[in-house]
Amino acid sequence: MTRTERDPGASLHVLPPERRRTDAARTRIRRGVYLLPSLFTMANMFCGYACVVYAMRGDFATAAPFIGFAIVLDMLDGRIARLTGSTSDFGIEFDSLADVVSFGVAPAILCFAWGLQPLGRLGWAAGFVYLAAAAVRLARFNIQSAVQDKRYFAGMPSPAAAAVPAATVFAYPAGFSGMASALPALALMVVPALLMVSTIRFRSFKTIDLHSRRSYPVLLLLALGLALLTAQPELVLVAMAYAYLVSPAVGFAWSRLRQRPPAAGTHDAPAP
Repeated sequence: MTRTERDPGASLHVLPPERRRTDAARTRIRRGVYLLPSLFTMANMFCGYACVVYAMRGDFATAAPFIGFAIVLDMLDGRIARLTGSTSDFGIEFDSLADVVSFGVAPAILCFAWGLQPLGRLGWAAGFVYLAAAAVRLARFNIQSAVQDKRYFAGMPSPAAAAVPAATVFAYPAGFSGMASALPALALMVVPALLMVSTIRFRSFKTIDLHSRRSYPVLLLLALGLALLTAQPELVLVAMAYAYLVSPAVGFAWSRLRQRPPAAGTHDAPAP
């Protein structure tokens, strides 16, 4: 028995075939838009996995750039989600899990295979400390992102922290074989790990307004950076990674110099 036989007074509204096809196409487009940021997140996680695989093979020159690719993909997935209005709780959690792989597990294993192995247990302990710090940093960011100042990060962001060992390994893929010479690799894990769990403010570049006139110098600097990156990628990547690492100390020193009171004897003499 059909609905009209059960209820003669009920009207049955049937959409025309063209309308049904249009609605189905819109539904597929909407699903594709929501899936797009997750595809970038999946690619981010794949880069972390590829870094681990090549690091285990000892091919450090190939492994290190995958962390750089993951950083670029991590920046894109969030921006695409905001531009398309497809942000979701699933996307946030999925992005954090991918970041643990790409910016926690991958740099730790890369640095251990590259230079921490001669240190034995101290080496793998340092790698685990870095991994734990990255996980804590990402968890803290998820619960504080709604209340913290958008101009700054509380603690060093995990992608920027991962860029320090990745850029170093990319510039010097030979690695270390002795215990004494492996101590710099220990610093590559410990220093970024401490900065990630600290409350030191690191500048965020998400608030740069490209619609204002002040953005023109930023675009020119970006073009200059791309040109230098093409000419000397190893040196430029190392300089960028370490410049951001020390940027809070440089900013603090600059602010102290600007606030320093004038030296004695430089004041104008009082009027007679």
